[in-house]
Amino acid sequence: MPVPDFQTLMLPVLRLHRDGSEHPLRELNDLPAKEFRLTEDELAESLPSGRQSRFANRVGWARTYLAKAGLLNLPSRGLSQLTERGRTVLDSNPPRIDIGFSERFDEFLVFRCSQRDGATPISEIAQQTALDPYELLEQSDNALRLTVLDDLLTRVKTMHPSKFEQLVVDLLVEMGYGGTREDAGRAVGRSGDGGIDGTINEDPLGLDIIYIQAKRWQGTVGRPKVQAFAGSLEGQRAGKGVFITTSRFSPDAEEYVTRIEKKIVLVDGQRLAALMLEHGIGVTTLYDIAVQRVDQDFFSIEE
Repeated sequence: MPVPDFQTLMLPVLRLHRDGSEHPLRELNDLPAKEFRLTEDELAESLPSGRQSRFANRVGWARTYLAKAGLLNLPSRGLSQLTERGRTVLDSNPPRIDIGFSERFDEFLVFRCSQRDGATPISEIAQQTALDPYELLEQSDNALRLTVLDDLLTRVKTMHPSKFEQLVVDLLVEMGYGGTREDAGRAVGRSGDGGIDGTINEDPLGLDIIYIQAKRWQGTVGRPKVQAFAGSLEGQRAGKGVFITTSRFSPDAEEYVTRIEKKIVLVDGQRLAALMLEHGIGVTTLYDIAVQRVDQDFFSIEE
């Protein structure tokens, strides 16, 4: 039989977690494969990139969507565990779990609706069949990007403080600040409270200095914290600052920085993840796809 799609695999993958134990990703391939009686050739079928089997890839996506619906917990890299909600769902003995089923949970709706620029919701991408190949490719690319951004931010929020410090340094250097990594490492000092506070060169030559504050906050960062940061700039005789948080800024905090003389850039969690993706920090490229079309101008020239 053909390799089942990831939505068909969601219920079997969830059932595998019924014992409540933490399961590594490699274990998830066993029971679903046996349940669907896949042959060795079907299990060995690879993605176009050749980097992963199609079945393992779809099992991984099934696990991801179950986690977005709050049915699985991902306690650490490569591990997954049943949640209380997941157990309740299994006890109800549903005939199928898919994207439509997942939409009954608020967490999944937030994940689906966290899209920008009028992007098509993930559930519609999976269910639409009227899109032409170019439209489907664009929508799928956007859905994958949003999933990566969400996963990036989740991992950043749980990073060890020293790793978070290194992440910020790597990102700033990749963006052109601080000169070499050695220069940036000396410029950005440790604060010991889960973030970093310090200065970094605005350019490789050090013509100007930028003051940085970066915190792994969970709650909304309000105006008082941003105003205190502006005050610290005054004490440092600095005119520019970057305030980075893994959460978000309140509207009054964002409005405040537009009215003061000093130049302060606020980078919330979503923007941080987007910058990481843009500059290749914490991500790897599986493969690039070149999309081509017929050049109408070429064929419009008459001899």
